[in-house]
Amino acid sequence: MHFASIRIITDDVDRMIEFYENATGQTAKRPTDDFAEIITPTGTIALASARTVRALGPHAPRPAANQSVIIEFRVEDVDREYENLRRFDPEFVNEPTTQPWGNRSLLFRDPDGNLVNFFTPVTPDALKRYER
Repeated sequence: MHFASIRIITDDVDRMIEFYENATGQTAKRPTDDFAEIITPTGTIALASARTVRALGPHAPRPAANQSVIIEFRVEDVDREYENLRRFDPEFVNEPTTQPWGNRSLLFRDPDGNLVNFFTPVTPDALKRYER
């Protein structure tokens, strides 16, 4: 099995593209007005309009309704990323903080309120967990 992507359903694809392009420094690929992808070396964030899931009826995902998932990116230097992010003023949940499990972590929200975590392993145990 190969993990492919996380898809975020939104009512404003343009706003989400701008946010994730700014946050990741990657340019979105956009084959249609209703769909875009931010492709990284290890996974993809797909951004799709609510129109793409309407056929699912009452069980379709609802935009801006996530209360349980955190979208995580391992970054080289979370403190440097924090300074970069401050340029476009996302809603920060915390400043860079070293967690008990050894990651230095920064939580913020995307325009739909989804939690995003940028983290850097900083302790020997954390660094070992992410060796490949």
